[in-house]
Amino acid sequence: MNSHFFRASRTNALPTPRSLFNTLPSDLSCASTGPGRRRVSSSAQHSTPVDLEYDAYGSAREKSGALVILHGLFGSKRNWVSLAKAFEKDLRTPVYALDLRNHGSSPHAEPMTYAAMAEDVLNFCQKHSLSNISLLGHSMGGKVVMAVALHPSLPPMLLSHLVVADIAPSRARLSSEFEAYLRAMYRIETSQLQTKKEAQEILKEIEQDPMVRAFLLTNLASDTPPLRFRIPINILMGCIPEIGSFPYAPGERQWDGKTLFIKGTKSNYINKNNIPIAEQFFPNMELEHLDAGHWVHAERPNEFRKLVTDFVAS
Repeated sequence: MNSHFFRASRTNALPTPRSLFNTLPSDLSCASTGPGRRRVSSSAQHSTPVDLEYDAYGSAREKSGALVILHGLFGSKRNWVSLAKAFEKDLRTPVYALDLRNHGSSPHAEPMTYAAMAEDVLNFCQKHSLSNISLLGHSMGGKVVMAVALHPSLPPMLLSHLVVADIAPSRARLSSEFEAYLRAMYRIETSQLQTKKEAQEILKEIEQDPMVRAFLLTNLASDTPPLRFRIPINILMGCIPEIGSFPYAPGERQWDGKTLFIKGTKSNYINKNNIPIAEQFFPNMELEHLDAGHWVHAERPNEFRKLVTDFVAS
């Protein structure tokens, strides 16, 4: 599973070489207010849903009770192949792993807001006539599934269970490492590189872990030179503030269905400060802990599988 390539816990921002910050145009943004400035878009900003690419496991004829899985930033549906197959076997229900907009094989589109991504998921469920589903999301995907649950247009019979893996419904600035990754990827694209080894050398300037570098390079469109990424670097780079945000304030919306948060004990994404915020949005939430970092599903796949299966089957 490719998602394990990130280190277990990233609570401190990585140092970012100045050279990388000089390679990307300063006016790239989700909503530009002028050269070099960014405006965080409103959660109510209108967005036309895109049709998400997906992998299906089990019988697509069954429309009720499916499990829908959403990956995190820089991830894709491919990260979840092993667990998706396991969930289909355990739950005996269809499982869908989606590529979110601007990731994997799904369309490139703006804005990259949680409201827009939630509408993409709702559009997917409507087009596939799904009902009584369980939603599972990790990290950025976890914020998307929460935004779906809190969406004003959520159909009353659509969602039965919500599983959020190591993320909270809070607003916080993303660690500078993510911006550094994107700037390095932009540099790789614009340098007309011929080999993965050359790309590795650029990534090595900001990331020492070879597994992290390998994970980031899974986003290459192909090995055919010049190297290019399948994800739109310019869109993602401009929307870093959006990805760290959340579309609703505590007390603004609430979903009282069955909700499970799974926290990695070595990760600080879910903590004593934002657990009360999560409880305001999801009053019937449960919190489970696994001895892992942020990548709980990759570091503890068997334990994660059991937690999710037992919860969804309840």
